[in-house]
Amino acid sequence: MIIIAVDCMGGDHGLSVTLPACEAFLRAHDDVALQLVGQPEAINGYPQLLNHPRCTLVPATEVVAMDDPVEVALRRKKDSSMRVAISQVKNGSAMAAVSAGNTGALMAIARYVLKTLDGIDRPAIASELPNQTGGSTMMLDLGANVDCTPQHLLQFAVMGSALVSALTGREQPTVGLLNIGEELIKGNEVIKLSGELLRAAGAAGDINFYGNVEGNDIFKGTVDLVVCDGFVGNVALKTSEGLASMIGKFLRDEFSRNIFRKVAAMMAYRVLTSFKNRVDHRRYNGAALLGLRGLVFKSHGSADAFAFQRALERAYDAARRDLLQRVQSRIAHAAPLLTGEAQVGDSAVA
Repeated sequence: MIIIAVDCMGGDHGLSVTLPACEAFLRAHDDVALQLVGQPEAINGYPQLLNHPRCTLVPATEVVAMDDPVEVALRRKKDSSMRVAISQVKNGSAMAAVSAGNTGALMAIARYVLKTLDGIDRPAIASELPNQTGGSTMMLDLGANVDCTPQHLLQFAVMGSALVSALTGREQPTVGLLNIGEELIKGNEVIKLSGELLRAAGAAGDINFYGNVEGNDIFKGTVDLVVCDGFVGNVALKTSEGLASMIGKFLRDEFSRNIFRKVAAMMAYRVLTSFKNRVDHRRYNGAALLGLRGLVFKSHGSADAFAFQRALERAYDAARRDLLQRVQSRIAHAAPLLTGEAQVGDSAVA
């Protein structure tokens, strides 16, 4: 049985989204149990879910608000639904935790409670973006680390490879380093040095390094995994979400115009709707916080029930496919480079 702890109180909409998502998720899987973490007086208003044989109420007296400073969430709200859910993973009661709450608070609390894996300096946020092949491209970091060293980007590549392998079954997923060009001479010094490390990791069999990729390669599906710092990754993520919203608005606007525009829109409706669904960011909701000694998944704060259910699916897949063990195994294999013991010289650049 896969056991997932759910921060029911987090996000912009709280229980009105998380609990219907949990109900739908339980209907879809008979090998999962949920720990509903939150304020009992609020969750008790949903008896149909509380009475489910695979649901358990785990009380928490406090809630981390979306605008709470990290210090408040970490130091003052020690019995928040977010912290209690992560603590369930820490003590082994749950295999993964899912929250739609404040991203900064979630990262800080998860790092404080679970600690980072040996060989990893900073956790990273990884998620999928749709690509034109009909599949998706995994990308990290998506906002946890604005300033990164080459060593951090190597760590992201190793952890991200384990994530892609666990979720897709591809044992050697291709890894691209996001740059302003494919050539080795392109990019700033951090990117150039990162390229050296990633090529050395590729030569050592730690990752399947493709080389430098550009922004359009994310949506082409050129590689399985794109590595970048959190500043660039977050911009790419928000751009993708904005595209989906723009297409949805276009469809609504066209159907509200004169009869000729309506007819034209109806003729193209199936094609446009199919494209809208493909790039719908809700389908790709659920970002992994990689590098921790436990599985934690972040849902978008404004997620609806469909999107939050997708985040639960991500956590479920990661738990049943032993993501944590896969990450640890890859880190152990890449230890000489991750710890800086291996020398990276001109041969790695050739």
